[in-house]
Amino acid sequence: MTKGKKIAMYTFLSIVSFISVFPLYWMVCAATNKSADVVSGRLIPGTYFLENWKALMVSQDVMGSLANSFKYAIALTLLSLVVSSLAGYGFEIYHDKAKDFVMSIILLAMMVPFVATMIPLFQMFSKAGWLNSTIGFILPTISTPFLIMMFRQSARSFPHDIMEAARIDGLSEIRIFFQMFIPTMRSTYAAAMTITFMNAWNSYLWPKVIMSDTKSQTMPMVVANLTQGYVTDYGVLMLAVLICTLPTAIVFFCLQNAFAEGITGAVK
Repeated sequence: MTKGKKIAMYTFLSIVSFISVFPLYWMVCAATNKSADVVSGRLIPGTYFLENWKALMVSQDVMGSLANSFKYAIALTLLSLVVSSLAGYGFEIYHDKAKDFVMSIILLAMMVPFVATMIPLFQMFSKAGWLNSTIGFILPTISTPFLIMMFRQSARSFPHDIMEAARIDGLSEIRIFFQMFIPTMRSTYAAAMTITFMNAWNSYLWPKVIMSDTKSQTMPMVVANLTQGYVTDYGVLMLAVLICTLPTAIVFFCLQNAFAEGITGAVK
């Protein structure tokens, strides 16, 4: 590659990187400025962070909402990984035409929008007494067609010779799954965990429907509450958005390498 092409390439990458990072930079700056400064487009950090923090703590139950978001997201992530990986493993390892038909129906479910099933789900959960509860939050998305399909695709690269050897040695199917399949598919689990945690953390519509009690609200609901009313304090709003963004950003940056490997189907 010539020197001119290298300069053009790095210039292009620098511009794209700046465009990608700029919204995050603006969010951090806005969280430290007054609402008037945010509206006026100030792009340098201010000295109003503590005032915004105090106003946010007074107006919303941030700590309780953070605890709820972590509780719901972690519970949903753990259960979803177990259920979806078991389903994907079973569809591929114990393969037959009947399971292919069932898998086709599951994939067709991806075409049904969630809003089409939201009202029936709310009626069912209301009669079951699961409103304002963890089970009410996690049950509708405890298993998704996308995760089942991803684990099924990963199971295709699982060495069947090792499974046969383990069966001959007397290892049960459950132990093969937990002691051999799960350690082999670490990157797939990391990718699935990242996707599920981010979706659960950022979920707004379903929690808004079933979480009528303010003690059960999540961080996205807190952010939405700050936009209600006649006047919006954009400094406080952007501070809440920053707090809501940090957990998912940390999870993604910690697992980004395994996430890339899991999405491409790499197996170690």
